[in-house]
Amino acid sequence: MMMVMQRGNCFFSTLVLLLFVVSMQLLVLTNSQKIASEDDLYRIGAGKQDITGPAAEVGMMGYAMLQQRTHGIHFRTYARAIVVVSKTNDERIVLVNLDLCMSTQAIKMTVAERLKQQYADTLGKYYGLDNIVLTATHTHATPGGMSWYTMYDITTFGFENKNFQLVVNGIICAIQKAHDNLSQGGRILLNQDLLFNSNINRSPLAYLMNPESERARYSHVGDTDKNMLLLRFENEQGNPIAMLNWFSVHGTSMNNTNQYISGDNKGFAAYMFETTMNQNNLNGSFVAIFAQTNEGDVSPNTNGATCPDGVTPCAPDSTCKGKTQLCTAKGPGKDQFESCKIIGTYQFKKAYGLFTDSSKSVVLRGPVDFRHTYVDMFSVNVDPKYLNLAGGNLTSGTTCRAGMGYSFAAGTTDGPGEFSFVQGDNKTAGNPFWNFISSFIAEPTEEQKKCQYPKPILLDVGLTKPYPWVADILPIQLFRLGNLIMLNVPSEMTTMSGRRIREFIHRRLTTLSPSDFSPNSTYVTINGLSNAYSGYTTTFEEYQMQRYEGASTMYGPHTLSAYVQEFDKLAIAMAKRQPVPPGPTPLNHLKDVISFGPGVILDLPPIGKHFGSVHKDVDTSRVYKRGDMVEVSFWAGHPKNDFMTDKTFLTVERMGSDGKWVVVLTDADWDTRFRWTRVSLLKPAESLAIIQWYIGETFEVSQGTYRIQHFGVAKHINGLKPYSGTSSNFAVKW
Repeated sequence: MMMVMQRGNCFFSTLVLLLFVVSMQLLVLTNSQKIASEDDLYRIGAGKQDITGPAAEVGMMGYAMLQQRTHGIHFRTYARAIVVVSKTNDERIVLVNLDLCMSTQAIKMTVAERLKQQYADTLGKYYGLDNIVLTATHTHATPGGMSWYTMYDITTFGFENKNFQLVVNGIICAIQKAHDNLSQGGRILLNQDLLFNSNINRSPLAYLMNPESERARYSHVGDTDKNMLLLRFENEQGNPIAMLNWFSVHGTSMNNTNQYISGDNKGFAAYMFETTMNQNNLNGSFVAIFAQTNEGDVSPNTNGATCPDGVTPCAPDSTCKGKTQLCTAKGPGKDQFESCKIIGTYQFKKAYGLFTDSSKSVVLRGPVDFRHTYVDMFSVNVDPKYLNLAGGNLTSGTTCRAGMGYSFAAGTTDGPGEFSFVQGDNKTAGNPFWNFISSFIAEPTEEQKKCQYPKPILLDVGLTKPYPWVADILPIQLFRLGNLIMLNVPSEMTTMSGRRIREFIHRRLTTLSPSDFSPNSTYVTINGLSNAYSGYTTTFEEYQMQRYEGASTMYGPHTLSAYVQEFDKLAIAMAKRQPVPPGPTPLNHLKDVISFGPGVILDLPPIGKHFGSVHKDVDTSRVYKRGDMVEVSFWAGHPKNDFMTDKTFLTVERMGSDGKWVVVLTDADWDTRFRWTRVSLLKPAESLAIIQWYIGETFEVSQGTYRIQHFGVAKHINGLKPYSGTSSNFAVKW
């Protein structure tokens, strides 16, 4: 059941939900008492900044679909930061979670360099490459073009510098806010529990390639991780400052037909949590982070993959009648919007329950620490002790120059590819046409083919000139927060890959230094998609099947073993309190990026109209009620002219008893949608802003008189000018 919240004079629709939220708030108030001195170990700060990018005509990142370009805003996206400082020695870490598909090397290195140069006397003294981690929710519904590696900028038609600068500035701003809000003291509580009905494995046959004895250990949860690990951050008075949790599920509730910017299911969960904690104030100080972990083979589309009739199961290679495009995963809702809300609500309610239940929480105790290095992933020699993580008799192995397999082009059941590729294709002969096309990129060497076996290389992204299309040198980073260890992995790890690396590092630390890392009270989690992006990481066994995840494990079958080896080095150094070498420095490719994305030439309204004029008004002849959709359109300027950062393209306003208008909703809210469209190819300078309000979908509102306003910026011959427009008044009654 969807939880409904108040705003202003709004009310809850059901007594059950009212009692649920009231009881949860009472628990929060009960816990908000001055904490014990022995628990007052950290200084904590949190901050949040709008990073909603260009809402029109920029390629979206995630599905690699050329036609999937932004045309509006579902709800706004953010950078959320949490800073933790040890009161003992002033060591600190900062975690910034981004409502993006991934963090990129370009973003992380630019943020660190800017802090060093422009903020040298302030933030630069405290934060840099080593102690900042940038993670991402992995939503597939935000604009891309923010990598300096060609592979990830192809479908966005190159680098989008304005979007890139917006995100970099937003991260720094979020860190600044968190730094400025540091408490004088505080504690961190850890809680965890299982969450069901919120994820499924989209490559179950590959998962079955793992040893039966290993799989049997997880029979109680199956082929996806169901655990949600949550941290509650409090100040010295016991008042909540922030929440951070990890749960495995892809940000693909919004499918590859979507053109709205959206935080997807994790973004919605954060929206619900923050509006609840901040008493429906979207700009409140409390920050909620729903972080990603080992979600590589994990889908939110819990009804599973079927053929177009919605009943017939797909073939084992995820096709219907031989076509990948006909096999898609759906659910649990009737459409992508409802599915997104359902999966987001499940995460929100589980997180809120863990956050407010102190009976099972443990207090984190211990130092703040970190280790960071760079590794050349094209040439890691893996020690034999890391090669057989689940048994086997391998005696040697290395990582490979990066290559993408045929099944990479097939996509997944969350978003199938567009050509004649299928998952599980490890035929070395391949497709003659695509062999011809891929030869223009680079021709794989015999050594590389042998290293990547059984993957047939479709795109040799590691041998491209003048530099690789994907990262060769990757950041490896380990955080310690008391008795919690964070593995900051620049990859999408599958379920079993994540289990193996967590268990290995836990065993290493608790064996090497049990007095510092107690076996029963040391926790290890994975920050997925951290600091850079390097595709997927499967287990050695899963790799053999060459489904999408295996074909996207670009450094070959021993990628996981290499990650375990390199993180083990950091863990040993941390346990022994030793530094680690910085490793090879990645090249900065920002000077090499190119963009083919068109800019805005000119905006023009029709003759006799002006920007903000109503094109199609609300229906003033009817009375709107809960469940109705209100729609109005305006003659508009291009959203690229101004991203309206920290502002809004729309407001839903209610007339107060004093006759003044009160803002009820903005484009940051779930219940509104802002869509932009050109009128026609014959009139490319004319465009419309279409605003929809779904009354009571998440928020119940009071009866009364309402209006909708649109705000924007238009490009005239003599420059940019802001404008606004207002609908007619309309009535809402029950």
